[in-house]
Amino acid sequence: MASADLLLHPVRARILKTLFGSDPLTTAQLRERLPDIPPATMYRHVAVLAEAGVLEVVEEKRVRGTVERSYRVRQDQAVVDPEAREAMSLEDHRRAFTAFSASLMADFERYLSSDGAKPAEDGVAYRQGAVWLTPEEYAELIEELTAVVVARTGNEPTPDRVRHVVSLVVVPDAAAEA
Repeated sequence: MASADLLLHPVRARILKTLFGSDPLTTAQLRERLPDIPPATMYRHVAVLAEAGVLEVVEEKRVRGTVERSYRVRQDQAVVDPEAREAMSLEDHRRAFTAFSASLMADFERYLSSDGAKPAEDGVAYRQGAVWLTPEEYAELIEELTAVVVARTGNEPTPDRVRHVVSLVVVPDAAAEA
């Protein structure tokens, strides 16, 4: 499993989001989908993710004298493990959440700036809810939410399917307890 710094770097987070739920992609295909990332930067960050075991090479082929690799995300490695989260300082968590939030806001801005963005028609949703849970109920909720998303990650792309990115933030609300 990876560190928050590895996964939440703005460029690496975009690479991972692009690969989540997609067929394996080459670095050239990633560059086509993320044209604002300079080629050298793209290659460097793909190499970092591959070296860390977050990306795996699923195919290699010779193209004009070089080796072209196709990558996919190793879902089991693309998470910050509980021990690493436990070892993070409050400042580490603050930086990680800021990076996550900035990435989420950048994704939303790219969507809104795209041709034909229609949030209501496209089913864009952002909302919060509050629930009172014991530690056991909380663990069960996280398992259920994870299962709901994971159950759909194997869906193949089809003409009638639109790719959606699901983000989850869960924060205790200590103010409500006072």
